[in-house]
Amino acid sequence: MKDLSRWRLVLGKYAEQGLPNQANGLQGTSARMDRALDYLYGREYKGRGLRDGTAPGSLDPSQVSLVTWLGEVRELFPQETVEIIEKHALDRYGLTELVTDPKTLERLEPNQQLLRTLLSLRGHLKGDVLHLARRIIRQVVEEIRRQLEPEVRQALSGRLNRFRHSPMAIVQNFDAKGTIRKNLKHFDRERGQLVIEQLRFFERNTRRLPWDIILCVDQSGSMADSVIHSAVMAGILAALPAFRVRIVVFDTSVVDLSGHADDPVETLMRVQLGGGTDIAQAVRYCTQLVENPHRSVLVLVTDFCEGAPPSELVRAVKKLAEARVKLLGLASLDSQAHPVYDRQMAERLAACGMEIAALTPQKLAHWLVKVIS
Repeated sequence: MKDLSRWRLVLGKYAEQGLPNQANGLQGTSARMDRALDYLYGREYKGRGLRDGTAPGSLDPSQVSLVTWLGEVRELFPQETVEIIEKHALDRYGLTELVTDPKTLERLEPNQQLLRTLLSLRGHLKGDVLHLARRIIRQVVEEIRRQLEPEVRQALSGRLNRFRHSPMAIVQNFDAKGTIRKNLKHFDRERGQLVIEQLRFFERNTRRLPWDIILCVDQSGSMADSVIHSAVMAGILAALPAFRVRIVVFDTSVVDLSGHADDPVETLMRVQLGGGTDIAQAVRYCTQLVENPHRSVLVLVTDFCEGAPPSELVRAVKKLAEARVKLLGLASLDSQAHPVYDRQMAERLAACGMEIAALTPQKLAHWLVKVIS
């Protein structure tokens, strides 16, 4: 049944009549794969004058569906297959509007799905389209940042200092007991009321000794959303005086983007989604960035699907743990925020001293507060 379904996907919908009944009526993921393939390769039939009784299929009527289709292809197929399909779409079937026509790109709704698409096709973007793509990426990144930054900054800017007071009148910092004590001398005995002449507010601590935060981010094809949020998170952290931020992206090679940590757009414009995964090599590189182990945090963002020998990764993580570097392994999240990762590999790293979690950026901020407190 499995082999027949694969043949059905390879041969297309017109092959159903020639295959056993078991291969007909594809369901679930197989049906989605069939629709995605037919969206592109069905043009072969139309080019030969065949009709299937439906309205002629085209990528032209809805440019949003083009972006949806690209996202579906990346979700359903292995990376090497995705690269072949996208190459066919661009070279064989003329699906070039997204990477050659600024007017087409301008009609698309800026959102995270479009951002993922632009990142995946970044190598094809040139000239005016590249400038427009950069503008769209900045627009989407700023929207994500507006959603994340208030809570992240509030969590990380410092805890309340209950031994010092501040002239800043911030409601969340109001010191009720201190206010009462300060104004007891103004108690009105006749009316039985406390006259408040001066309000007291707690001061927030600002950590003077910076922490080094190293974000080590897997940029393989399935990690697009995690890459986007990591770049935005790096920008937020880099704006806080309590942190020195470094960001490293990797597949089978390692690219240090720390010089752009404060600018998520520039970080993303240098990301190359796709390729294999050598996590151990990336962790060893990050080891060289550690200057003060006791005030360093390594956040490894990955699906833990190691392409290199797992023992090398275990050895690299164990070395950092023994040096007392704070270690967090962040599992990748899918589009529904469900964790998707190699649990066996994650368990091996947890046994070496790395805390493993699947956290949203907001929860990551609260985790960092606990670690550096």
